[in-house]
Amino acid sequence: MSSVKKAIITDAGFASRYLPITKTIPKAMIPIGSKPVMQFCVEECVAAGIEEIIIVATPNSKSKEIYEDYFHNKAENVKALLEKQGKLDRFEPVEKILNFPKITVIEQDTSLPYGNGSPIVSAKNYVENEEAFVVLYSDDLILGQGDVATLINEYEAHKGAKAVIAAQEMPREVWNKYGMIALKENGTLSHIVEKPKTPDLSPSNLTSYGRYLLTPEVFKYLIPQNTGLDDELWTVDAITKLAGEGDVIVARSKGKWITTGDPKNYFMAHLEYVLSETDYADDVRKFIAEH
Repeated sequence: MSSVKKAIITDAGFASRYLPITKTIPKAMIPIGSKPVMQFCVEECVAAGIEEIIIVATPNSKSKEIYEDYFHNKAENVKALLEKQGKLDRFEPVEKILNFPKITVIEQDTSLPYGNGSPIVSAKNYVENEEAFVVLYSDDLILGQGDVATLINEYEAHKGAKAVIAAQEMPREVWNKYGMIALKENGTLSHIVEKPKTPDLSPSNLTSYGRYLLTPEVFKYLIPQNTGLDDELWTVDAITKLAGEGDVIVARSKGKWITTGDPKNYFMAHLEYVLSETDYADDVRKFIAEH
């Protein structure tokens, strides 16, 4: 059995590129098909055997309340109505959610600096005594085989590793948008070049994104005074420091990573999901061809 039992899913941010909808609901509750992006992240964890999930929500918003309601509200009134109508089968997706492993929702600590490392620090008390834990950014949707299982398998095969990060090959024209991975001679992580201005500055064609397996040692470096670019607290900066102490394994994704971080990429991700994962894909292809 795996020694990795817990996962942190981060959704701490106001998602200004999605306004006005994100003034009311968190971005990760925007649907892909009939499920919100956050549920895809949770299901990826469940499929990998994770037993407890900590969702870190945006502070000073309704996000925590919305996640609590979505994952814990038994919706007995809806179930009773569907049963009365003879449509109880439609309630099965809700039953699935209610049967997920333990989901704890917390808010990001507002005393921490801005940055994608701060939600992880906010959940420190839940994972600091674990051998290792997984982190997922809810911006990132993985189609096909989920990355969490891949990260855990790589960690179990490389006991003593400081961390494992997911990687995917990306075309040259988008290297300037992502963190590009530099490898040591043994194939483990050397460092990550954030958004290289020109392709020749990228050390490889491998992109790092929001799927990590971390050991609690990361909290030596994920501290408020260790801000980096734009005075933000960056997870990759802490991972790079871990790579200076030992092996950080680079695990190629067995699925397909798609970002939902902005409306354009969200639409592309939604379309790809519909065309590859739904029973109405052919109808959509026909509609597109006719228009």
